[in-house]
Amino acid sequence: MADDPRYHINVFWYPDDGCWIADVPDLRPCSARGATPEEAVAGVVRAVAAWLAAARSARLPVPQPRYCPALYAAA
Repeated sequence: MADDPRYHINVFWYPDDGCWIADVPDLRPCSARGATPEEAVAGVVRAVAAWLAAARSARLPVPQPRYCPALYAAA
């Protein structure tokens, strides 16, 4: 992913499933789950690579990173 944009990753505990979720708001739907936050992030890093590869293969636009939690918190 060296040439890929750097996307924000949200990590949160999801009590309904009893696991950690890592979510990339700019790439819908792109998320992963894990028993630990680290597992969820590792999974979503792989999911981002797959998401970008699929979009490029289908010649679909790849969005630039836009999500910034500080901007949304200030609103």
